[in-house]
Amino acid sequence: MNSSTHITTTEGKRISKRLLNHWKHKFEVAETETETKIFMPTATITLTPHEQHLAVLIENRQDDNVAHLEQVVINHLNRMAQQEFVVEWQHH
Repeated sequence: MNSSTHITTTEGKRISKRLLNHWKHKFEVAETETETKIFMPTATITLTPHEQHLAVLIENRQDDNVAHLEQVVINHLNRMAQQEFVVEWQHH
């Protein structure tokens, strides 16, 4: 099951860059002009910064840890942004 959310922020590029640098020692990562990808063992996280929000997509290959993975991702984004985002995940 995939999960996605939009985080309202004007600092999406900075936040995604910080998370990439934080996780690049633990996971394979890829960065282009438009998005950042983090390749975890059971999921791929895609961060796409926009002017007024950061789009977050979790492509999960295991359905049993969806909520846990969503919490890990948002906790890390909160830490990288040094603020608390309240998000609502969409499942598809």
